[in-house]
Order: sequence, then C-alpha cells, then structure tokens
Amino acid sequence: MAEAIVNARLGAEWQAVSAGTKPAGYVHPKALAALSEIGIRHEGRSKLADEFRGVDFDLVVTVCDSAAEECPVWLGKGKRTHHSFADPAKAEGTDDEIMNVFRAVRDDIEKEMIALLMIHV
Repeated sequence: MAEAIVNARLGAEWQAVSAGTKPAGYVHPKALAALSEIGIRHEGRSKLADEFRGVDFDLVVTVCDSAAEECPVWLGKGKRTHHSFADPAKAEGTDDEIMNVFRAVRDDIEKEMIALLMIHV
C-alpha cells in the first residue's frame, strides 16, 4: 500500500517501489480494495527485495512491524529510516474486521509516509 499511496499522492516529487524478503506473489485483494476506497487504483506487483540490489535510492524506508520479522538491511546508497506499520495480512477476525485493519493501516501509511517524505523534499 505504501508504494501505491506515495506514487498517487506524491508522484511529482517521489517514485516509490516496494519489496519484501518473503513476498506473497500477489498484491492482497483487501489492500487493493482499501486503496480503491481512497481513489487509488494500484496495478503493482509483489516484489522480492533482491530485485533492487545495486539500485541506489535517495531514501529507503523499512516498514516491518516487529523486530521478529526479517527487516532487510539496505546496503546501497541513500538515507535509511524505519517506520513500523502492522501487517494487515496477518489480521484475524471476520471479513469486516480484517478489512477495517487494512483501512487503519492504509490511513496510517498515508499520514505517516506523506509527512516523512515532505520533510525530505
């Protein structure tokens, strides 16, 4: 969701890419639905962080939600920072409860990432 939100809201200043250490192989349908609710149509794909080895970024933001997860250490160029967001794909409950978690994480990402990136413009 972070990639889609940053590119939709700050695309003139930033180009975001998102990747993980263990990508699911698909973008979660509830993430796509949550993005759609705020007017963002995302056509991205699930990517492995290794795909970006050797790529220099201006800023690398890791978003793992706990130290127990494999949050990659970025060895390339660029400033690095960390911001923790819960993984909504791990939410449990009814469909409505899980969707509400996706919405909450989406809203947190939009608020926090935009604030963070506006400092670095």
